[in-house]
Amino acid sequence: MKKTLILSTALAGFGFAAHADITVMSWGGAYGEAQTEAFVKPFIAATGKPTVMVDSDNPAPAIKAMVEAGNVTVDVASLEYADAIRLCDEGILEPIDAAKLPAGTDGTPAMEDFLPGAVTECGVSTDIWSNVFAYDTTKFPEGPKTVADFFDLEKFPGKRGLRKGAKAVLELALMGDGVPASEVYNVLSTPEGVDRAFAKLDTIKSQVVWWEAGSQAPQLLADGEVAMTTAYNGRIFAAAMNEGKPFQIVWDGQIYENEMFVVPKGAPNLADAMEFVAFATSTEGLRASAQQISYGPARKSSMAEPIIFKDGKTEMAPHLPTAPENMTNALETSSEFWVDHDAELNERFQAWLSQ
Repeated sequence: MKKTLILSTALAGFGFAAHADITVMSWGGAYGEAQTEAFVKPFIAATGKPTVMVDSDNPAPAIKAMVEAGNVTVDVASLEYADAIRLCDEGILEPIDAAKLPAGTDGTPAMEDFLPGAVTECGVSTDIWSNVFAYDTTKFPEGPKTVADFFDLEKFPGKRGLRKGAKAVLELALMGDGVPASEVYNVLSTPEGVDRAFAKLDTIKSQVVWWEAGSQAPQLLADGEVAMTTAYNGRIFAAAMNEGKPFQIVWDGQIYENEMFVVPKGAPNLADAMEFVAFATSTEGLRASAQQISYGPARKSSMAEPIIFKDGKTEMAPHLPTAPENMTNALETSSEFWVDHDAELNERFQAWLSQ
């Protein structure tokens, strides 16, 4: 077997992985590490095919640029659900034959085993993750408890960390302003609703520290630069479990979705890429991922038995976005909404930032 290479690299140019047989682009940090342990290393061990992991703050723009430039050096990429749908519609991604995905370990055909919506024309779910907000318990021993508290600078003073973009921020603002999760996209689909979201953001704008890479959110919290921050739930869990950080997630108002493995059009190792996707999204692959980081598996068979964290003792169920107690006021991201409105709302968001 050739030597395994696990790389973290910046996106300066597209030639960084020319030496690798199979290149997987993901989000870095604790998530990239979890995917390396759950998917990449076992795939190498099972097939003998050298595979590398490269990092991006957001793989979607990089993949789109590669395909449009005719210089694709990535075989598999991890994309947010709406980006996977949009780039598939634009012809940027290869179709994935669902018939070639493995059955569950209990024999259930793949399309019956995956949760609804987890397999699309060009993507297969790697996990169900969530945008949440979290705080340092040493600073706020009694809370916050609700999404409205994130916007309450009087009761909970201090700076706020927010992802620099419209998606999940506008939804959070509406829920923080009292809109129930079930009504968020109805409200956000109107000009008045968009105005209302930005008006709510105005109330904390002067206190916001913006982050772009998923690893930045827990670091901002750890460094004391913010009193609370939105974050990907698995990053907060990893900081608490792996580093002993006194972080607490507030699940009220969580915004969850499937993360998708996709194959860029013109991937240099197309057959191997499809093999990797099928391997990673098997019952065993998705279960192994959930043992590394607190994102929920998208296969029923992966959840047939209790999932235990890699420490060998922590049961993962209460820490997953899909745990019943965490779903009380949860919002599933609308991929249709963001496919239709991403460009216009991010244009307005950037204009709002500069005001």
